[in-house]
Amino acid sequence: MSQKILVVEDDAGIADFIAGGLTEHGFVVDRAENGRDGLFLATDGTYDCIVLDRMLPGMDGMAVLKAVRAAGIETPIIILSALGSTENRIEGLEGGSDDYLTKPFAFAELLARIRLLIRRSKGQGPTPETRLSCDDLEMDLIARKVRRDGKGIELQPREFRLLEYFLRNVGQVVTRTMLLEGVWDYHFDPGTNVIDVHVSRLRKKIDENFARPLLHTVRGSGYRLGIEP
Repeated sequence: MSQKILVVEDDAGIADFIAGGLTEHGFVVDRAENGRDGLFLATDGTYDCIVLDRMLPGMDGMAVLKAVRAAGIETPIIILSALGSTENRIEGLEGGSDDYLTKPFAFAELLARIRLLIRRSKGQGPTPETRLSCDDLEMDLIARKVRRDGKGIELQPREFRLLEYFLRNVGQVVTRTMLLEGVWDYHFDPGTNVIDVHVSRLRKKIDENFARPLLHTVRGSGYRLGIEP
């Protein structure tokens, strides 16, 4: 059975972009262009996740969020907003949202967050794995060892966690925001080059002296672990 997503967004271009991408990935999408219609659909329908713009005509996103939660509806909600300060994020999360994504955003990141929220809400967390791999690169999560082409690779704890994140998202574009939240547990951009430094060190260890590179920079988007065609 297809999963249903409600997209509450007054910008037609952004709404088309989100709805089109979600439909291509098998979701059934309902749309609302203002806060009042969004609230009506959210409280009247059954959805697996709600994507809610913060600044809406008629009734703003925070008011919709609070009304939905006051009605006892626990559907996962991810807020989209051009307001990206730490205070704005905290207000959104404390107001009852499950996630907060700032505009502009990469669709791949929005999709990954939606899927994660749905899994969490249904108690379907990722199946525990003990080994991860990509081509001839292998990670043993129990022994905390990494090998490529049979050769051991020594990683620092943060490098190990960074590589684990990439291995759990093989072939997908991983954005800086995803790494900040998934590896560093930051829910804001500290404004440093910490990611670039660690990715550079990791790339040197897992790609240098091997036949083909696995960790690639996707210009303007982030990084991707995998074999390039």
